[in-house]
Amino acid sequence: MAGTVDPARSAQMSLVRSRDTKPEMRVRKALHAAGLRYRLHDRRLPGAPDLVFPARRLVVFVHGCFWHRHPGCPAARLPKSRLDFWEPKLAGNVARDARVRAELESLGWKVIVIWECETRKKEALSALAGGIAALPVVSPARRERKT
Repeated sequence: MAGTVDPARSAQMSLVRSRDTKPEMRVRKALHAAGLRYRLHDRRLPGAPDLVFPARRLVVFVHGCFWHRHPGCPAARLPKSRLDFWEPKLAGNVARDARVRAELESLGWKVIVIWECETRKKEALSALAGGIAALPVVSPARRERKT
């Protein structure tokens, strides 16, 4: 049965979102409530980070524990079937995350990753907001004028 795709599984996987996920929305809501303003998914930056704080040269990624292999998290377990598909797929995600992080850091950006399981804890969200607010503003926010 290798190579065949279960239509029910395909339909289920098509519902997996990459933007505006529940964990991302929890982070966005907490940071906004703390008075922090950000840009979303800036495609000009490597990896199109979930949240971008241009004046602080900071990006935040909200990683799903399963998809990005959160070390030590029970949600990061491998599926029991189709390991020939899942192992390289998930390893590729981790490799891409490391590559994107290195690119951003080489461009002078600070990178923060908050994991899906951490977004369920108010203390973690408060600590994230406090940590971001404590960062100095590196450059004033520039507004482009339309002429």
